[in-house]
Amino acid sequence: MAYAVTDDGVRLYYETTGEGIPIVFIHEFAGDLTSWEPQVRHFSRRYQCVTFNARGYPPSDVPEKSSSYSQQRAVKDIIAVMDALQLSKAHLVGLSMGGFATLHMGISHPERALSLCVAGCGYGAEPEKRAHFHKESEASAAMLLEQGMDAFVERYSLGPTRVQFQNKDPRGFEEFKQAFKKHSALGSANTQLGVQRERPSLFELREQIAGIRVPTLILNGDEDWPCLLPGLMMKEAIPTAAMSVLPNVGHTINIEAPDAFNRELGDFVAWVDSGRWPVRDPRAMVKSLLGMVK
Repeated sequence: MAYAVTDDGVRLYYETTGEGIPIVFIHEFAGDLTSWEPQVRHFSRRYQCVTFNARGYPPSDVPEKSSSYSQQRAVKDIIAVMDALQLSKAHLVGLSMGGFATLHMGISHPERALSLCVAGCGYGAEPEKRAHFHKESEASAAMLLEQGMDAFVERYSLGPTRVQFQNKDPRGFEEFKQAFKKHSALGSANTQLGVQRERPSLFELREQIAGIRVPTLILNGDEDWPCLLPGLMMKEAIPTAAMSVLPNVGHTINIEAPDAFNRELGDFVAWVDSGRWPVRDPRAMVKSLLGMVK
């Protein structure tokens, strides 16, 4: 088993499959490195695919205090895995919690990214929803610590942006739930308190987001409601961003619609690798609707 060791001594379990230009996949709160199996099977034919478990997700270490978990720490953990593999740069692909970490990599460490795929990113980002999101994170942590993973998963997995997966693919949804139940209740609770609850609003970071020049793909499902407006904001703010929205898809986008996800990601990475990914023409951002009146 391979581990990267962070600057605060936490061991992060990682796997690498295939050869070529590296792609690092960063998982969501309810997932782990196995959640990227449809992508690893597809992309490892042409790329080096790197997956890892975030801190708090065994066999990675589970620090006991929530103060050991944060958005900034999640970024440093990506770098620790890349450094362990001696990867100076990689395509970075993150979903939800991993999408936030990927975006922050683009803000603070653009020199390590060939591209950014920011998928399902936006929960709790809108200013008027911050207080409610904080309460949800705290309630999630309390339930995890008081009732354990099984009870938590049964409730959390039927959230309004995950029922689409259940309806579309009952077998896949059940596999997702069983994998989720194997997570650490302590690690999941600390992730809710340290990473989810405390991360800054994307709208407060608009100026920093607008400074991203790394090729970026914003990828959402059209029924992943909390991510749609933040996605549009990121598309507008980042001059190197494209946005793709998959129809009739919820939050768990890469396993709910793996073929569509792989197609969009594959086209994006190929454009970047060709050196032809564009920067938005500033003429597209004027206030005129038709270009007839300034």
